Amino acid sequence: MVAKAKPPIDFNASIFLPLIGFAGVIAVWWIMALSKPDLIPTPLEAIKANWSLLENPFSRTGPGKMGIGLLLLASLQRVLLGFLLGALVAIPLGFLIGMSKVAWAIFNPLIQIFKPVSPLAWLPIALTIFNLADPSAIFVIFITSLWPTIINTAAGVQSIPQDYLNVAQILGMPRWRQITLVMLPATLPYIFTGLRISLGIAWLVIVAVEMLTGGVGIGFFVWDEWNRLNLSAVLLAVILIGITGLFLDYGLGKIQVLVTHRK
Repeated sequence: MVAKAKPPIDFNASIFLPLIGFAGVIAVWWIMALSKPDLIPTPLEAIKANWSLLENPFSRTGPGKMGIGLLLLASLQRVLLGFLLGALVAIPLGFLIGMSKVAWAIFNPLIQIFKPVSPLAWLPIALTIFNLADPSAIFVIFITSLWPTIINTAAGVQSIPQDYLNVAQILGMPRWRQITLVMLPATLPYIFTGLRISLGIAWLVIVAVEMLTGGVGIGFFVWDEWNRLNLSAVLLAVILIGITGLFLDYGLGKIQVLVTHRK
């Protein structure tokens, strides 16, 4: 069997055009800095002022004094734990809602009620229950990452052509085989769409949660540097948060390609 040749990389779409976008953002930042030189540092000034953060991102110089890389890892640990717990609940629940009209009637009103609730509204409840910052942050991530995955999974199940299920029934497949061999493969693109949205929300929420709860994390770093009036460090942290979110989505997208075999 002759292996299929990989399509050539589109230089414009993959490299050149994204670089134009990034250059545009840097240009806007530079213009704003030049218009307010006493308030906003230029990109070069921000890098020079916080070069030690970038030079030693994984340093630990004392209690609570950690490099920005370690702070990012601490936040990532909370996000991934809450996100994975949410996925373990959301995917089976989405299947149940998509397969059963009774489950849809029970859960859909609850989803529509709780889905618009601000993630930070759950934080006081979590702090009351756990009385600790870490589990409270993970709980907020868990709750807020549920809804996109549940909704997309249920939509995927409901979109499966009835002919597929009829053939499975004619072949005498038990219900669990219908789910694993017919419904799950057909629903995977929808599931991964929900997971990618949920992961993006989780990374978005953790920064705000850590600003309020304190402790170790990139969100508290942003708040702490702002209180010190170190805007250059805040701007660099914002860029690092965005780049980390980009890599998270890229990684989950690659997993999606491996699992679904679709690009």
